[in-house]
Amino acid sequence: MFFGETTINLDAKGRLAVPIRYRDTLAEQCGNRMVLTYSAFDSASLWLQPVQAWERVRDDVMALPNFKPSHRSLQRRLVGSATVVEPDGNGRILIPPSLRQVAGLEKRVIMLGMDKRFEIWDEDTLNAQRAEDVSNPDEQVSPEVARLVL
Repeated sequence: MFFGETTINLDAKGRLAVPIRYRDTLAEQCGNRMVLTYSAFDSASLWLQPVQAWERVRDDVMALPNFKPSHRSLQRRLVGSATVVEPDGNGRILIPPSLRQVAGLEKRVIMLGMDKRFEIWDEDTLNAQRAEDVSNPDEQVSPEVARLVL
């Protein structure tokens, strides 16, 4: 289970160092084989997850009827753009240029542990998203969610 927030600098080649606190868990869970793809929900975010967790998501997404444009779009976004990554000897993974460009990843990124996956955001973009979330009164927390966190 992954949780927490880490700010990381991408190097000149677009590599991100996986936080040390997750490296042993990833080695045990998936032999360091992870899948990197776009987020299903946020256009400026990437998902990084162990291969086994990814395979479940992939199977569920590909089982959707593909006659609906929204399903095909999700299939392209999650499955068509996915790439397997493995940390190098220094614990770094290479984020392909196409994924970096679409997610707007520059120098400083934030890696959020989100249970079975990580979200990877450009630092400024995530901070702007957080400010929007706080200032948008129309997006109230539903009673179902409130019961979970209170």
